[in-house]
Amino acid sequence: MAGTDFRVISIGALAAHPLRGERGEVRPAHATTTLITSGSARILVDPSLPGPLLLPRLSERAGLEAKDITHVFLTCFHPLHRRGLLAFEKATWLISNAEREAVGVHLIGRLKEAHDQDDREVEKALGHEVAILERCQAAEDEVAGGVDLFPLHGVTPGLTGLLLPMNRLTVLVAGDAVATQEHLEQGQVLAPCHDLEKARASFGEAIEIADLIVAGRDNVLPNLTRQLF
Repeated sequence: MAGTDFRVISIGALAAHPLRGERGEVRPAHATTTLITSGSARILVDPSLPGPLLLPRLSERAGLEAKDITHVFLTCFHPLHRRGLLAFEKATWLISNAEREAVGVHLIGRLKEAHDQDDREVEKALGHEVAILERCQAAEDEVAGGVDLFPLHGVTPGLTGLLLPMNRLTVLVAGDAVATQEHLEQGQVLAPCHDLEKARASFGEAIEIADLIVAGRDNVLPNLTRQLF
């Protein structure tokens, strides 16, 4: 769609890549961060790096500052996907309603357990997580013009990507539903995951619809199962 564009701000990585035979923590893990522009909306997806590292990347890759970001979208609520979130206080924070509700139920249960056990330190940490989740709004089906929610549940209960139907290509910002080039090529989902069956179904839907996939821990990947042009 005219007026919609995207670029990767920071390429993610797995701490250890199981499909390369890696074990343990070979490197710091972080998720891919993507900037989507649609009209006046500037949507930053998964601000994974800490703010002091992410903001220079945002300037280098897009010439933007934190104040220029209008929305932050989280494909999931995993802490690794939102380490830089607080750098974008002026933006609207968005997440899928399915992920928001599932995480909320889990956090409230853990918070009650910590309270019953009089574990003040854990209770304080969980309270902070609840406050962040409450600040995140449930995203509408269309986040902005030409930017649509695409449910990819499985790796997390409500993992959701963003679909960009552009002029000649359909682009899917997939989060961890499609983790790396090797996962795409070998038809593998990221492990561990919340629901393996759903994760596999979501992976199949991703490769069925997208020409280009922004992977959760990799770069922009061509979907070679589809004819691009």
